[in-house]
Amino acid sequence: MTGAQAPVGCPSNSPCSSPLYLPVSALLELSTGRVLSGSISSSAMASHIVGYPRMGPKRELKFALESFWDGKSSADDLKKVAADLRSSIWKRMADADIKYIPSNTFSYYDQVLDTTAMLGAVPPRYGWNGGEIGFDVYFSMARGNASVPAMEMTKWFDTNYHYIVPELGPDVKFSYASHKAVDEYKEAKALGVHTVPVLIGPVSYLLLSKPAKGVDKFFPLLSLLGKILPIYKEVVTELKAAGASWIQFDEPMLVMDLDSHQLQAFSEAYSELESTLSGTHVLIETYFADVTPEAYKTLISLRGISGYGFDFVRGTKTLDLVNGEFPSGKYLFAGLVDGRNIWANDLAASLDTLQALEGIVGKGKLVVSTSCSLLHTAVDLASETKLDNEMKSWLAFAAQKVLEVNALSKALTGHKDEAFFSANAVAHVSRKSSPRVTNEAVQKAAAGLKDFDHHRATNVSARLDAQQKKLNLPVLPTTTIGSFPQTMELRKVRREYKAKKISEDEYVEAIKEEINKVVKLQEQLDIDVLVHGEPERNDMVEYFGEQLSGFAFTLNGWVQSYGSRCVKPPIIFGDVSRPKPMTVFWSSMAQSMTARPMKGMLTGPVTILNWSFVRNDQPRYETCYQIALAIKDEVEDLEKAGINVIQIDEAALREGLPLRKSEHSFYLKWAVHSFRITNCSVLDTTQIHTHMCYSNFNDIIHSIIDMDADVITIENSRSDEKLLSVFREGVKYGAGIGPGVYDIHSPRIPSTEEIADRIRKMLAVLETNILWVNPDCGLKTRKYAEVKPALQNMVAAAKLLRQELASAK
Repeated sequence: MTGAQAPVGCPSNSPCSSPLYLPVSALLELSTGRVLSGSISSSAMASHIVGYPRMGPKRELKFALESFWDGKSSADDLKKVAADLRSSIWKRMADADIKYIPSNTFSYYDQVLDTTAMLGAVPPRYGWNGGEIGFDVYFSMARGNASVPAMEMTKWFDTNYHYIVPELGPDVKFSYASHKAVDEYKEAKALGVHTVPVLIGPVSYLLLSKPAKGVDKFFPLLSLLGKILPIYKEVVTELKAAGASWIQFDEPMLVMDLDSHQLQAFSEAYSELESTLSGTHVLIETYFADVTPEAYKTLISLRGISGYGFDFVRGTKTLDLVNGEFPSGKYLFAGLVDGRNIWANDLAASLDTLQALEGIVGKGKLVVSTSCSLLHTAVDLASETKLDNEMKSWLAFAAQKVLEVNALSKALTGHKDEAFFSANAVAHVSRKSSPRVTNEAVQKAAAGLKDFDHHRATNVSARLDAQQKKLNLPVLPTTTIGSFPQTMELRKVRREYKAKKISEDEYVEAIKEEINKVVKLQEQLDIDVLVHGEPERNDMVEYFGEQLSGFAFTLNGWVQSYGSRCVKPPIIFGDVSRPKPMTVFWSSMAQSMTARPMKGMLTGPVTILNWSFVRNDQPRYETCYQIALAIKDEVEDLEKAGINVIQIDEAALREGLPLRKSEHSFYLKWAVHSFRITNCSVLDTTQIHTHMCYSNFNDIIHSIIDMDADVITIENSRSDEKLLSVFREGVKYGAGIGPGVYDIHSPRIPSTEEIADRIRKMLAVLETNILWVNPDCGLKTRKYAEVKPALQNMVAAAKLLRQELASAK
């Protein structure tokens, strides 16, 4: 491994900068002035957006949803906010002369859940009796309610977005139960915007589903294809009647490793739909990776299809497939503007690619597009008033990406905006030459890691014995994942300190008071290993990024994670290092308040990487190693300060796993190594925990074991205890493990007996001496009125099981 090949200059945290840039305000003025001038009619444009962020530039949908859920506003109030957001999005794209504008990419919670509603695939526990699905049933499926749990939530491919997993079986009675796709098409049309309605394709929908509870886990989900296609036909028929000339089917599963039976399902589905689709153009959209040669052959042979959309940012090998063969007369939607990162497009390079592609597919058949939905990027750079002009010139959020698509489309038709392209070229020179990007010492330290395979000196069994002697924990020790509820008052304190409205002393005193409250609550609940509640932290990644060099931050760069939950990913633009300790002050303060063990809470390097917008000028693993070295410094300082339990969260380890199996081993090797780097030097008596969130972990369990943590806490309850199956199938795990005993993403409070029953299931497959009892995830998003009784029941369940185990001896 080598360090990034970038110019040597002043350190990455230095204020020095290159003069070679055009202020983003001027760039935006140039672009919008030309886009809105109407000099090129939209009929001449060949531009397309796969999807657009739905939360709004100031998170308007988030606040409207939460107000509705809290009973502070009506359904009509929520619908009004949603309609205003949709209107503004469609107008933005229409004003930018985008020809193929998507509709039905808005959602009140999740697009997969919307499809479940469209198909009427509501699990029986929600008491739906037919008819159009309303907010009550819809949000119960998403969030649960007082009497029933929510549906499973997991990651959308390798992104930080979560989708609601459909629960299907042979007895599901499908019916056309949500007309949202048609309604939103008509809504846009009434505003004078002719859109391309977007549907999740039938095959991807089934492959993204799981067998319902009580259904054999090997139930062939694709056997339901014949039952859902009639509903797709109804939707298509209504869209055609409403005037839709194009319909987009998102089939992202085509980028996965599919067998011949699964590929055959695509052929069968679109053959069955062919007659219904006749008379309208059909786009099959893929994204997030290359399609395999086999999938490509299947795709281009589908009947009744007018165009194909490919991600040419993450799927560069697909270019070779297109070069080798592309069906005559079909449209190619070329995803060359990155929908998953915030760096400005290299317009000159993209235009070269487009011109080469046009030579293959023919004039008038090439459409410039985003690589995927812009859902995964921030909304609008124009509202970022605190980023300096040089940094802003390097960036493009969703609104700016729409302009990039427009500029490339215009250039392809011979109307190149020279000023826009020139400003873009200058910005790229600025970024490559800026001394803010490179730190020689960091490059050297990261490059040196290639010669070592970092491991702790002793095996986990010996370490656990040493730790138990020091910590003296009971059987089935209880803990939480880290964060406690972030109240309005607490958020106000942080805001006021950031705005310099209160002094540092006042801020420290307020945070100290909050930590003391959380510590006392945990002692009253009789939790064994405590946390300080993280009241000083805004976000588990942003908090650390703000204290590391090589990071930049936005004011409104929010990205939806799930439902109303948004994150504001940091921007990693340069080499990463830790100028000073980040958490030692607060962790030491918290430990001084109790005799019980206090966990030091850190976010791991892989999660910081995967939950940031990462620089694209060096391999991701090099950046990850740099972050690992910074976290290693923090771990060592925590240990020196007397913190004997340190949790290094790797919530996003699974999320970064490449979609293609052939690429798994390389990623897992450097990701696991990065985690081990952080804690390889601590004493045997220092207990290292890690935590992992909603994902499918069973296929990487051996890599999780290879991380060599002393204790791992992991989501379990919402995925219907899927994790436990891996231990039933014979995987031996010798370290401590805490599969979550209740779902914190639902307001529902589980009973003592319900939690006790979960623990009994765990004890059936795990050794008593390694099992921990904890919630699924952090408690930040919950209210104390929910947290206190839930934790009370959790501790009571652990004590009940201790009594049962003692009686059984």
